[in-house]
Amino acid sequence: MRNGAKTGLITGVAVAMLAAGGYGAYSLVGGSDDKDEPAAKKQRTVVAEPPTAEQAAAGAKDFLDAWAAGDLAKAASLTDDPATATTALSAFRDQVKPSGLTLASAGPATPAAFASATGTPSPAKSTTPAATPGATDPASGTPSAAPSAGPAGVLMGFKARAEFEGTNRVWDYNGFLSVVKMSDNTPAVHWAPSVIHPHLAPGETISVQPLPPMAGNVVDRNNKALNSPSITPLVATVQAKTAKLLADQNKDQSDNGTGVVITNAADQNSVPDRLFTIVDPKPPKPFKLTIDATLQAAAEKAMTDLGGKKGSIVAIEPSTGQILAFANAPVTGLNRAFQGQLAPGSTLKILTSTALLEAGVNPDTPVPCPTLSSNPKKIPNSFPDAYPNNTLQQDFMISCNTAFIDQGLTSLKPGALTTTAKDVYGIGLNWQTGLPSFDAVVPDAGTNKDEQAMQSIGQGKVQMNPLAIASITATVQSGSFKQPVLVAELPQQKAARDMTPDVAGKLRQMMAATATGGTAKDVMAGISDNAGAKTGSAEATGIATTNSWFTAYRGNLAIAAEVEGGGHGVDAAGPAVASIIKAAGNR
Repeated sequence: MRNGAKTGLITGVAVAMLAAGGYGAYSLVGGSDDKDEPAAKKQRTVVAEPPTAEQAAAGAKDFLDAWAAGDLAKAASLTDDPATATTALSAFRDQVKPSGLTLASAGPATPAAFASATGTPSPAKSTTPAATPGATDPASGTPSAAPSAGPAGVLMGFKARAEFEGTNRVWDYNGFLSVVKMSDNTPAVHWAPSVIHPHLAPGETISVQPLPPMAGNVVDRNNKALNSPSITPLVATVQAKTAKLLADQNKDQSDNGTGVVITNAADQNSVPDRLFTIVDPKPPKPFKLTIDATLQAAAEKAMTDLGGKKGSIVAIEPSTGQILAFANAPVTGLNRAFQGQLAPGSTLKILTSTALLEAGVNPDTPVPCPTLSSNPKKIPNSFPDAYPNNTLQQDFMISCNTAFIDQGLTSLKPGALTTTAKDVYGIGLNWQTGLPSFDAVVPDAGTNKDEQAMQSIGQGKVQMNPLAIASITATVQSGSFKQPVLVAELPQQKAARDMTPDVAGKLRQMMAATATGGTAKDVMAGISDNAGAKTGSAEATGIATTNSWFTAYRGNLAIAAEVEGGGHGVDAAGPAVASIIKAAGNR
């Protein structure tokens, strides 16, 4: 079970009787696999030479017959890894619990057929398929059920049919296994999880589980129909993760059906892979997201208006943490609004300011803005002049790098930004938003002054995305961290502490001054009442023009956007954010 799409050859057919022609059929009810173990033999090993076609056919048939007959010990002994096979076959029997199982060899199979069944790229063609299921997907570097290099074997297909108590539905699917040659000149099934089912990969579990109703009509927070290019393809993922996160809370299971599902308990971002429905769940109810359809439409348009540049945007309700809108450019591919891993540039000066204010620096504290910073690797500003008489607030308004670097090195203890990010803003608390998301990173720079300098201005090893920056801005607006969510009922992580009202008030004062008289004033013109903003530009490897960042709040709305290669914050990201504020009106 992986996050990507899978193509399965799976059908559910309602039948009154199980057709047994050509199958070795058996009933699992009352069956047993605790027969006498075969006599000990000299240890066999896999040899490089592949089996003959006749050996491959016989090896596949013998294994399938033993498995179908419920003789799991014998079936496992006909593989090249009896211990692992015994465990896996027993788990299938005990966790899937078919009342009847038929298995029939379908003859030699092609790597392309196996790839189609697993939903993975087809391996290179060869005259002798040497498919060894259970390898690593070369496209993703993650475990998959795709064939891989291994002992030379013959890829065989088979047809599986499972019955279940209480229903006349049967589960039909196409299976695959690879037969190798052993040192005693006998064939053996090369064991891999995908022998059980083509979708099953190492570390995953196949079992019968409750199936909550799938998503019905998707509606926004105001019960308006929601059909968004950025959201619609992700709805199934949101619902699956929501059902998983709320499983312990939803004691009423009356709407659930049951089905065969592949899960991966170790991967919190994975989505259960529904293979077969035994009992249908009740008809779906409308699936409500926290999204505001009006703001979502504005977010989509803002990304379209980038004219082909890559970017993303997120809007959050500060009082609740509910996500009101998000969009990406391009629409397809990475959800960079949630999963981007980018340096946020000067928008992170909100975090640096928080740490400085908590350390006793005030908005009116004199903090000179020299042309170069004092750390060993000198860092300049984006403007040529020095402002020796500036205060911290004035430095924030013009986004003076050198002031924040020098004052941070003077006033902040090593690790202060990391601690503040986590304890006040919830950064790194493994958010469960309803979609896979990247936990933003503000690593501890230790005593390395150059690393400290880069982090204080949102560069170096700091990694963020618009979801994280919008949440930081929302926390300033409300004074308290509310973990972002896409479904109102989802559990929200709690930060260790709130910032004090005094610090929150000073941060809002500094952001308001930036919106009315600082770097954000042109973008925020006409919408700066009850508002605050911060611009940012970030350098990135391989990009000649800086990435554009902008974040702002107005009333009960906080937004952040980034545009790859967009230049200064006001050039590209700023207009995108402003368009959402205007669409929201006075809320």
